[in-house]
Amino acid sequence: MEFYRFLLAIYGLELFLLKMNLRQKHGDILFLSQFTNILYKEGYMDLQILEAVRKYAMGCESASRYEHSLRVAETAEKMCLIYGLDTSSGYFVGLAHDMCKEMNPRLITSLAKRDGEPISLLEQEKPSLLHGRAAAAKLKYDFNVEDQDILDAIRFHTFGSPYMGPLAKILYAADKIEPERSQVSSDYYRELFSMPLNDLVLYVAKENVDYLSMKGKYVAEITLQMISVLEGKSSIKLSSK
Repeated sequence: MEFYRFLLAIYGLELFLLKMNLRQKHGDILFLSQFTNILYKEGYMDLQILEAVRKYAMGCESASRYEHSLRVAETAEKMCLIYGLDTSSGYFVGLAHDMCKEMNPRLITSLAKRDGEPISLLEQEKPSLLHGRAAAAKLKYDFNVEDQDILDAIRFHTFGSPYMGPLAKILYAADKIEPERSQVSSDYYRELFSMPLNDLVLYVAKENVDYLSMKGKYVAEITLQMISVLEGKSSIKLSSK
């Protein structure tokens, strides 16, 4: 027990120092992540997995990427609290979602292929777009993560998917609305967080499509399918949460 208390103290100090150094424009929206909730909460997560993934993410990501991951983790945690999901899972998927983004392109592709799904022409041209699929595979095979909701959330977070569950929807949105995104303000958060989750995801997805179109970038077909489903224009069944 003393060992666990020691680890908790280290985590608390590290998180405090990181938070002091992050440029959070809207800190009133995010709240201090309670590592006690993550470390001791009963459920799928255990201390060894959390610590291993945290160390891996910190070691393989640039400082700016890791800080982004922390902001996404905190945003996803907050959203899980609002929408009635497990907050520790929200924090975990945010922490882990970009753990493969800065990998060698060949390694990203190799990892992504382990899920058995085809690789699109867009993903072949830009392998970094496979980082969610790669991270999900790495978590499953190298870190023994078995929770399918967590694996799907990380796998789908780049483009979204018509088949996303509530946790995946939260990570998809949190990645695009974390506090350092240019469109974010306190009013923006208040408006979004007053919406049902599906409406929030639809709003964020359309906003992202508008941004990509403005930049002359390609919009993935699966993103457009997700939007169609959320608008009720497709027969694909989507979770109502």
